[in-house]
Amino acid sequence: MRRLSGGRGSWMADTTISVVGSKTLLAVLGARDQHLRMIREALGVRVSARDGQIFVEGDEDAVARATDVLEQLRSQVQLYGSVTPDDVVRTLAEVRNGQPLSRAAPIAVFSNRQIRPRTPGQARYVDSIRSSDVVLCDGPAGTGKTYLAVATAVAALREERIRKIVLVRPAVEAGESLGFLPGDLQAKINPYLRPLMDALREMIDHDAIKRYTEQDLIEVIPLAYMRGRTLNEAFIILDEAQNATVSQMKMFLTRMGAGSKIVTSGDTTQVDLPPRNCSGLIDAMRRLHEIPGVATVKLTEQDIVRHPLVQEIVKAYERKPEKRHHGKPHEA
Repeated sequence: MRRLSGGRGSWMADTTISVVGSKTLLAVLGARDQHLRMIREALGVRVSARDGQIFVEGDEDAVARATDVLEQLRSQVQLYGSVTPDDVVRTLAEVRNGQPLSRAAPIAVFSNRQIRPRTPGQARYVDSIRSSDVVLCDGPAGTGKTYLAVATAVAALREERIRKIVLVRPAVEAGESLGFLPGDLQAKINPYLRPLMDALREMIDHDAIKRYTEQDLIEVIPLAYMRGRTLNEAFIILDEAQNATVSQMKMFLTRMGAGSKIVTSGDTTQVDLPPRNCSGLIDAMRRLHEIPGVATVKLTEQDIVRHPLVQEIVKAYERKPEKRHHGKPHEA
């Protein structure tokens, strides 16, 4: 129910949202009304709850947006059983930017936590992984490129649709030298592989990762170690693919054997290769996009699901810098 009233040139509105079940209401509100506070601060509305209902008051447009956010959160709780602060941030961003809200099916549940695409772009990415044998994905930091690919791979391993997962990264130096890092070769390359392990640890406990690694069900290796191999019934993920050269990318893509799937992902705005070397990801997306069975996906800052400031940081770096004048300073 929504009511409108005029006042000093603006329209004020209030609305009531009915929520069935105390557990659903508590999940929508968040711990200590955390979600309500986030909505109040983001949209400048007054939000309160009592007797199984949520009341929203404020500017007409803000009330409409807040109502949309709350109804989406209620639907998520009813479908998936929970809402996180990240879900609230994402939904607020989508409503404010006028984006269509993602209703993608979940990938899997790990440790009672449901993993699913959070934006329309992420949903297209996951759909491409499910339907194509080779996926080439380009997108900025925070868009879930690696995380969603690893989640899809782990789900496929649990369902026995593949026999092993191979996680690969090029050991390209981004401002520091491998030669000056302490330890043997394995110690030197471990920092490059850690982001992949971090994603795995959010889905599989430490003992299971150790067991799967010992059984060769999960392998995490540098790109150079892929040469000469053929991998059958494997889910192979190349992370930071923008730092593979053209020849390395060709070598990697041709490792795919029968029943295998390949996902390569990277951010082509952050290439750490020497200036004369073309990025293998950029080259592959140009060469292969018309081949049946190969999908190319482009994610944008609208698909960033980290802290909201990450979107603004990415936008700032994508803008052309203002021209600076290098003449003598003006003297008063």
